Amino acid sequence: MPIKRPVVRIAALFVAVAYALTGLSVPTFAQGQPLTSPALQLCTPTPLSGRETTQPDPVLPDPGAAAVLKVVTTVAPITNVVFNIGGPRIAIRSLIPEGQDSHTFEPKPSDAAFLAEADLIFLNGLRLEEPSRKLAEANLKPGAEIIALGNLTLPESDWVFDFSFPKEGGDPNPHLWVNPLLTLEYAKIVRDTLTRRDPDGAAYYLATYTEFERRITVLDQAICNTIQTIPEKNRKLLTYHDSFAYFAPRYGMTVIGAIQPSDFSEPSAQDVARLIEQIKAEGVPAIFGSEVFPSPIIEQIGKEAGVKFIETLSDDDLPNQTGDRRLHSFLMMMVENVKTMTAALGGDPTLMNAVRADNIQGDDSAIVESGE
Repeated sequence: MPIKRPVVRIAALFVAVAYALTGLSVPTFAQGQPLTSPALQLCTPTPLSGRETTQPDPVLPDPGAAAVLKVVTTVAPITNVVFNIGGPRIAIRSLIPEGQDSHTFEPKPSDAAFLAEADLIFLNGLRLEEPSRKLAEANLKPGAEIIALGNLTLPESDWVFDFSFPKEGGDPNPHLWVNPLLTLEYAKIVRDTLTRRDPDGAAYYLATYTEFERRITVLDQAICNTIQTIPEKNRKLLTYHDSFAYFAPRYGMTVIGAIQPSDFSEPSAQDVARLIEQIKAEGVPAIFGSEVFPSPIIEQIGKEAGVKFIETLSDDDLPNQTGDRRLHSFLMMMVENVKTMTAALGGDPTLMNAVRADNIQGDDSAIVESGE
């Protein structure tokens, strides 16, 4: 999550949009080759049938033994996937608290104790959680494993390098999970890893994965259909954080820039004026921030540029953190994201109502978070 400094926010927004509107904004993939992952291919709008959208409660086999494996996860979307696949057969502890910047998060020395007890540690990888990875490696018990889901999901030729993650820096954009089909690949790896480590739970892990796959399939098609309702000229994203690079090619969106915190000095009045003119020239109807970016200055820029400023997109903060924890889910995060961007860009967000977005496993309050 971003750093809350007004000067940084304004400077970052200026630089991101300047970058975007000078023709440098389109993400590049690692080798400049055609994308090979099916998850990155442009979707085809197809009406969802009643059979697909009528989603009764899943009938899962008895999970049997409880807490067979001790599992540590990092960012909330990964935690949620592992929770929904593993259910009560695993004991989960999440390392990175929601609302913290996963790129810069530094685990506490005391976190080493539960990392040392873990049988499995699921990371995103792609250099997102380097301090956490290093602490995990230093405290890994014999026989335990660290699984970097992103590295196992996408070939290097499909990695995205862009404004916030330049190729010369060597670190690709790590936000694969914002593409639901890539998240489904994460779920497959989780299923297979849990099955290998806990063969007695194989039938249970297969059943939970199958239900998750069904919901992701509906989510993917609903997003495709919903984005199609946005006027083509408006299918552009200028976001608070550079997290939709793997989402955009799947659903026919263009990422034109990102509000990315960096160590920039405060922009001059001339810089801000130029930024406003650039936003007007691009013709974007809305720019997107985050609830963790309370930014009256950026909001004012949006007003002066004649565009809406929407501050509720999320990449790794799940909704309903204090409310109905059945809906504290990756699925609900994506439903709310797509509804938000679609309404702001002139489309019909109601098509997302086809998605069942609650947790397969129900309330997730049993997950232990770092510091508890």
